[in-house]
Amino acid sequence: DVKNLSGSEDGRKMFSRFNLSVDRGERIAFVGRDTMAASLLFRILQNEAQVDGGEFSWGITTKRGYFPKDHYEMFKGGMSLIEWLRQFAMTHQEGEEEFLRGFLGKMLFSGLEVNKTTDVLSGGEKVRVLLSRIMMMSPNVLLLNEPTNHLDLESIIALNNGLKAYKGTLLLISQDREMIESLATRIIELTPKGVIDRHMNYEEYLQNPDVIKERQALYS
Repeated sequence: DVKNLSGSEDGRKMFSRFNLSVDRGERIAFVGRDTMAASLLFRILQNEAQVDGGEFSWGITTKRGYFPKDHYEMFKGGMSLIEWLRQFAMTHQEGEEEFLRGFLGKMLFSGLEVNKTTDVLSGGEKVRVLLSRIMMMSPNVLLLNEPTNHLDLESIIALNNGLKAYKGTLLLISQDREMIESLATRIIELTPKGVIDRHMNYEEYLQNPDVIKERQALYS
């Protein structure tokens, strides 16, 4: 739960007294002309940024998987994809090559590709490796910040299909309209001027007369 949470960045207010309660299995998309406020919220929820006020708490059984928008520092060095993923293994089985290949394969790495080193990966390949790591964690809550950035169409389709099959709670920041429409059942628009929070799909959200008026007020 999030209670009266306020946050700012570089002296600029991002949101004030924001409240949020999330039910298990909900699929929430954070949208807007500027997703900086939602990105800050995710970093606060991951204890990577300070709050100006308010509080938040996670459920005792929550196991989170987080995809940050800025993740390039995670790929320093020249480890193979297998070696990089093995760092996060929690058991002997998870460290076995066949097990790791399985998760890399879900994000379209096959054959000798798993021997690529992290220092030569493209932006899209880094995204796919990080998503493989998140899947390996088996989280029951996902926080994904712009996960389709740098991905080609085949990878976006694979990710979207995986998220459709995902049974846990999803918090998604995205500018990808098709992904939002196919996944989200609740839309939140978080801005310095206020919040819109609706239990509806994205198409309904964009066409709802009341939402249209509220959005005009937020951005006027």
